Amino acid sequence: MKGEGRLDLKAFQKDQGTRRLSLASPADLASFLQLAPGSVTPFGLLNDAGHRVEFFLDRRFLEGAGRIGIHPNGNTATVYLAARDLLRLLEKKGTTVHVAAMALVDNEAQQAL
Repeated sequence: MKGEGRLDLKAFQKDQGTRRLSLASPADLASFLQLAPGSVTPFGLLNDAGHRVEFFLDRRFLEGAGRIGIHPNGNTATVYLAARDLLRLLEKKGTTVHVAAMALVDNEAQQAL
């Protein structure tokens, strides 16, 4: 998600036709992406030789300068690049990429509940 917004997971699941989303277990992170919890990054998809993980990007990252900051398989540094370059890299490596309009949680409505 771009900015301070929070993804509406129920709307995302419905709009994208996915199963219920949850955080990956440490074992799955290690098996699929060779990453540890706390260090998850789109660059980890380059380690997914079986292409089992799909990538979804909020279309707002393509607006304006279209830059995105991501960790280089660890959370001690940040790499900035054009979002379109990231998508091209992932697609070239065989990752299924989706650019989607992602609904945000209405924080005011949530607070009223």
